[in-house]
Amino acid sequence: MNNPFEHESILTVFPELKGIDYTITPLTGGITNTLFRIKSDLGDWAVRFYGENTELFIDRTAEAETMKRMAKIGISPKMIHFSPENRYTSVEFIDHAKTLNNDDFLNESYHKPIMDTIRKIHSSHITLNRIFNPIIEIEKMLKILESLHADLSEFDIDQSIQKLHVLDQRLNIPKDDYVPCHIDLLAENFLAVNSPDFPTGLAVIDWEYAGMAPAAYDIADMFQETLLPKELEKKLIHLYCEGNHEKDFWEKVQLFKPFPDFYWFLWSLIQKEISKIDFDFYTYGKGKYENSMMNMNIILDSQ
Repeated sequence: MNNPFEHESILTVFPELKGIDYTITPLTGGITNTLFRIKSDLGDWAVRFYGENTELFIDRTAEAETMKRMAKIGISPKMIHFSPENRYTSVEFIDHAKTLNNDDFLNESYHKPIMDTIRKIHSSHITLNRIFNPIIEIEKMLKILESLHADLSEFDIDQSIQKLHVLDQRLNIPKDDYVPCHIDLLAENFLAVNSPDFPTGLAVIDWEYAGMAPAAYDIADMFQETLLPKELEKKLIHLYCEGNHEKDFWEKVQLFKPFPDFYWFLWSLIQKEISKIDFDFYTYGKGKYENSMMNMNIILDSQ
């Protein structure tokens, strides 16, 4: 699809719109996909065209199945179209929703809804098709990056991977303890909604990386995206745990913190090599690398 905003292109992909008035509006927020809204008498759709080469690390069939399952429990918007051959997915567009940002995580009124939503995902007993073992997924990302012949000399990759293995052995979380996880819980993937379809008051979008993973990893990823004060992190963990094994879970979250930053660091350098989107992936990734190194060294130096 050369230009998704051309009338002929729209009708090629959505022939059901032929002869129907519709509006198309670009949406912001994606740094690997092209997003827009199509509104007509047939419905209100948020459409996402996949970025080039994203199939290197995204299983679109697994993503679609996850979205269906999460919609059934009032977490994800309902999927309308799934067309991997045409490289797009659409979901219901939630009108009048507020996209959260990092500042919203400082707003106490959102704290319980956020943690209730995450707990609902983790405790849903849904079995997702993808297994996300953090250290294995990091090594997969590194292999992809090496296959692209990217210059990694600036970064101490080998030593960093060794340190992550030390932390992984310390965590030692069996796969039987893995739960359904989002894997990419940045603030902008939460939508505040006022609808009975979403009982916690929040919808969660962008399930591209979801899989069965350690619950503490999912929350560590969220903390590394939102960079909250330590005391607020503890408060959110308290809300999540509801008095159950809070200290142990807090310690696991701290041990996991270097992992998501390192994963997204590698992801960023891959995007730098393959993406045509105008985004500074290098600077974004270098920041992730530095955060990972900082937390890695704090943890290991404290032992």
